[in-house]
Amino acid sequence: MKILVVDDMPLMRHVMINMLRRLEYEDITEATDGRQAIQLLKNHHYDLLITDLNMPKMSGKELIDKIRQELKLVDLAIVVVTCDDNKQTVLNLITAKIDGMIVKPFTLNTLLKQLQYVSSRRDKQPQ
Repeated sequence: MKILVVDDMPLMRHVMINMLRRLEYEDITEATDGRQAIQLLKNHHYDLLITDLNMPKMSGKELIDKIRQELKLVDLAIVVVTCDDNKQTVLNLITAKIDGMIVKPFTLNTLLKQLQYVSSRRDKQPQ
């Protein structure tokens, strides 16, 4: 599985990438913001995008909207990582057609369960 991790904070990218490696995911690319992520998505295929919600330049929500509407990447699985778990944020993300959400702080087990959930949802979709 080819994964793109997007977060403006180097420490959070490092933590996420290390967790993914502990779960035996090796094909991981990182982006420092939504703009860089868009360029990577235009030039490379990814199976999963893990993005922070609150970022400067382009928020995670703006990134998701561009991915779904402009780039037409409807098959790209998207997991959002955020510290914001209020009801309106969750509803906005659901309407943006994300596949999963992780609330900070989180554990390796939380990440594993979310990845398993996303994988099971993707396996059930008609081809």
